[in-house]
Amino acid sequence: MSRMFRTRSAMALGVAPLRPLAHSSSMRCATALVVALSITSPLGAQQTARDSARVDSTRALEGVLVQALRAGDDAPVTRSTITRATIARRNFAQDVPLLLQGAVPSLIGYTETGAPWGYSYLRLRGMDQTRLNLSLDGIPLNDPEDHVFFFANFVDLLSGVQSVDVQRGAGTTGAGTAAFAGSVNFETRPIAAMPSAAAAEVQAGSFNSQRVMLEGSTGLTPRGFAAYGRFSGVRSDGFRYNAGVLSGSGLVSAGWFGERQSLKLLALGGVLRDTLAYLAVPVNELRVDRRINPIGPDEQDRFGQRLLGLTYTREALSGARFATTLYRMSASGSYDVRIDPDPIEGLWNFHLDHTWYGLTSAVTHDVGAWRLNAGVNANTYARDHYAWVDGTRGTPGASSLYFNTGHKQDAAAFGKVAYRAGDVTLFGDVQGRVAQFRYEPTEGSGVPEERVNWAFLNPRVGLTWQATAPLSVRASLGRTTREPARSDMFGGADDLDATQYAAIGDFRNVRPEQVTNLEAGVKYTGAQGALDVNVFAMEFRNEIAPSGVLTPLGSALRRNVGESYRRGVELDGHVRVTPRLTVGGNAAWLHARIASFTDETGEQPITYRDVPPLLSPAWLSAQRVEWAATSWLDLGVEGRYQGQSFLRNDGSTGTVLPDFYVADATARVRLPRVELTVRGANLGNSQRFASGYAVEGVPYFYVLPPRSVFVTARVGR
Repeated sequence: MSRMFRTRSAMALGVAPLRPLAHSSSMRCATALVVALSITSPLGAQQTARDSARVDSTRALEGVLVQALRAGDDAPVTRSTITRATIARRNFAQDVPLLLQGAVPSLIGYTETGAPWGYSYLRLRGMDQTRLNLSLDGIPLNDPEDHVFFFANFVDLLSGVQSVDVQRGAGTTGAGTAAFAGSVNFETRPIAAMPSAAAAEVQAGSFNSQRVMLEGSTGLTPRGFAAYGRFSGVRSDGFRYNAGVLSGSGLVSAGWFGERQSLKLLALGGVLRDTLAYLAVPVNELRVDRRINPIGPDEQDRFGQRLLGLTYTREALSGARFATTLYRMSASGSYDVRIDPDPIEGLWNFHLDHTWYGLTSAVTHDVGAWRLNAGVNANTYARDHYAWVDGTRGTPGASSLYFNTGHKQDAAAFGKVAYRAGDVTLFGDVQGRVAQFRYEPTEGSGVPEERVNWAFLNPRVGLTWQATAPLSVRASLGRTTREPARSDMFGGADDLDATQYAAIGDFRNVRPEQVTNLEAGVKYTGAQGALDVNVFAMEFRNEIAPSGVLTPLGSALRRNVGESYRRGVELDGHVRVTPRLTVGGNAAWLHARIASFTDETGEQPITYRDVPPLLSPAWLSAQRVEWAATSWLDLGVEGRYQGQSFLRNDGSTGTVLPDFYVADATARVRLPRVELTVRGANLGNSQRFASGYAVEGVPYFYVLPPRSVFVTARVGR
């Protein structure tokens, strides 16, 4: 997204006339007088007002794609927007799911390493992140083939983000994979509205963790150019054995901003080197040593991911705003899996390399009581999957174990219309989407090349009633249908041979899943606080639900479960008790059921009826207290409760994830150009577990990060 900033002349800025005069003391006094007059006189006040208006204009134009994909403030959508101030207060470069948990109702996150870094995951209303539409400045982030996105590839991502918009439920349409459980949209920092500044952060803490971050911005130059850059590096041993992380990432955005048009380049890249920890551990072993990791130090992971986006934005004389982004996303890397104890033949090395190109274009226009957002998105994608026996890789004459390629094309168009009739805003949203997957099998595998096509129409309607100035009521009804991922169609396999292909039949063995989503809420926003109460019902057909079983490569097996539903209530709010003290929090109650689930892992299939889906806790809550103790000291405490959930879709009380409560605290000291932050996590040192699964009736767990402390020093502004 690009922000429009009207070009300032050198005379208006006072740059060119003043610099030559600054070489004599008398001229310096004259310069100071001119600057003082510009600040204190009515003329200076007028200039400040004009500059402020230009900043507002820039922010409005640069955010065209974000505005088109996100819902407006009056849209009947269940959402939480995490602002830059909240991000800065909560962020210590932990992975995104760990920052968002507690800040968003119905959202939970965890890492495999038992530390703030490494592979991390989030769940919304009990559904995993492959069901979420993820985007950055309107660029889709979900891998088209498997719908995944790994936050670990872009460490410290949120340091370069202005806001995060989390929509719960079907929400509004966007680019990329369809929003099923919800959507998470990241907006990068507005470079044209940022001042010229530079800052550095250094951090140290538990698990032998260190972090360095450098960032700087140019501000808007007289010729209309602006740039921002952020570079971060993180090293941590992790809590679990052999779970260390070494990662780095960078974000650079640069652009030119004219009077009615702008051009902005976004570049984001990251590298990750870590030892793997994707296997959970039986509870009886964790009672002996909570740091146990079944994966050895020779099984390592090496990945890099890169994103490039070029956005052109223009404002027409009619007031309509147009934006088009061309983007390229690529990732490559490999990971090791020990298949058997043989020191050479037993270690296999799996590679994934993909590239996709796409275009997202949108228009926003307000005409009287009408507001229109419309857009299109199209992309083409290919990913190579191949593997070697690690001991033979690179030796003369060696060949890969397999080499197959998945191709995916996706195109969508959407339109959103809002009409304001007095205190009521009527809202309509429809998306048409087509997608095709084509499998290019390993040569000689006996599997034919096959393709499958899908076409979907996803409509939504709703209304918002502004009952009083602080009180609004909303309701919406929408339907979303989306295709299965490659791993769903392949039964978790990375490569198919003739026997596997015959077993699955064809790629239509897993049917598209559909949800009909009803949302209704009441929101109060006053001078001393806010409260948002929401009720929802999500009715599924052919939900592609996890079965609770992992493949040998650590991915979750999923399949259709026919009819299921998720219904619940969510609350989110805060109260400003005094000008310096704020108390807030959120809570969610979820009632979820699968009508019929058949467990085929045993010798004989067993069918269970009316059972709760796995990893979908009935109760979640978060509480926070923020106290600006003095002008230079801020204190904060946050507690999070996660209720009991099941590890299998059979309702068995023998395989449950126990409930837990953790409390974190933050102290921040702000001095001129220096800021010191101390964060303590899991202060009560809870010995419970963050997530898990079950194997043959035995629960396996990922541990909660233990009590830990991180100290961050920031210099600059």
